[in-house]
Amino acid sequence: MSNLLKERLKGYPESKLTLGWRWIRRVFHLSWQQRSLLFALGIGLSMAIAACTAQPTEPVSSPAISPPASPARQLRIGYQKSSTALNLLKNRGDLESRLTSDGVTVEWNEFAAGPQMLEALNVGSIDFAYTGETPPVFAQAADAPLQYVAYEPLGGSAEAILVTKDSPIQTVADLKGKKVALNKGSNVHYLLVRALEESGLQYSDVETVFLPPGDARPAFEQGAVDAWVIWDPFQAAAETAIGARVLIDGKDLVKNNGFFLSTQSFVNSHPDLLNVLLEELRTVSTWAKQNPEDVAIFLSAELGIDKPSLQLAEQRRDYGVLPITDEVVNNQQKIADTFSQLNLIPKQIKVADAVWKE
Repeated sequence: MSNLLKERLKGYPESKLTLGWRWIRRVFHLSWQQRSLLFALGIGLSMAIAACTAQPTEPVSSPAISPPASPARQLRIGYQKSSTALNLLKNRGDLESRLTSDGVTVEWNEFAAGPQMLEALNVGSIDFAYTGETPPVFAQAADAPLQYVAYEPLGGSAEAILVTKDSPIQTVADLKGKKVALNKGSNVHYLLVRALEESGLQYSDVETVFLPPGDARPAFEQGAVDAWVIWDPFQAAAETAIGARVLIDGKDLVKNNGFFLSTQSFVNSHPDLLNVLLEELRTVSTWAKQNPEDVAIFLSAELGIDKPSLQLAEQRRDYGVLPITDEVVNNQQKIADTFSQLNLIPKQIKVADAVWKE
């Protein structure tokens, strides 16, 4: 080894020097054919690496990026077939016709009663609902983020406490110790409380049996319960079909308002959609009020209830899509306070906190 090479390798680890010389000796002991092949492989590998890492001589243009599409908007509505204005609007298709050009789709979801509908509203499955006056009280007490956006003055005559035609029960006071069927948390829940109160009875003086309308009627007909608190058109159907007798209705006891409801997030994000929906509901409600015969024909096909029963129901109800007033809020607050005192809801609520302020 030359002195110059020794000088340059000074300080280099001995183990690595030894290994290096071993490989050099092995290469020089190869035949000239083997060394030629090894050299050719090295040249080929170098060229391949150079080809893979070469930069293009011309710049490559990036593909054109389209702007993101606007997210589709959707309006999800909860309804019952007995919710006349909403059911009519669904079947007429006027709302869809108005919103399609704005890229808004409408989804309709049917429910058996108000409490189930407000549970769906609470968990975000729907954006809009319609119920009687009591379900929103229960929902607000359960911290549902609902908003009262309008109301419908149905009238107290459109709900009642029924007994069978041959029942010995003649007054509300006679209900003491009896079984009374009703849909828990529905608008008639408050009617029962008020009727008992006016008759000098306590809520605890009767045995409440919580059943939806479809289950309550057969229980009522078969005598499994002594009375049934129910709303139209199911009330009218029981009167005309089986001769059920009205023990007392809500005319002088309750307002019996219906409420159009949404959520805090929806009214904040889509007030334009909400206003369009309310406008269409006002239009169809005005039509329904002026055409009770046509409404009875429509509902008969929808509900499977005979036309005479529905005509009776139409005679004693009212229509409208009206703004929430202080009087309406005060009436709702009275219901909420009553239910709180009876421990029917877990806490006191302030109804005004849930009213939509446009």
